[in-house]
Amino acid sequence: MWSQSNIRYYVFALMFVLFDVEAVFIFPWATRLEVYGVFGLVEMAIFIFILALGLFYAWRKRLLRWV
Repeated sequence: MWSQSNIRYYVFALMFVLFDVEAVFIFPWATRLEVYGVFGLVEMAIFIFILALGLFYAWRKRLLRWV
């Protein structure tokens, strides 16, 4: 049987998966920071900035409201 669910549950789950995958990319970078130097720091800053833009966009569209 099919049942309808609110789309907010799917959006919330997708945001969780997105930021969980982000942690997978940040952890190896953090363990080898000395090797990457300034270039690695700039690249990670750009990566985190893009993720922050996505989070800000979802927040402005009120997609993160649970109720």
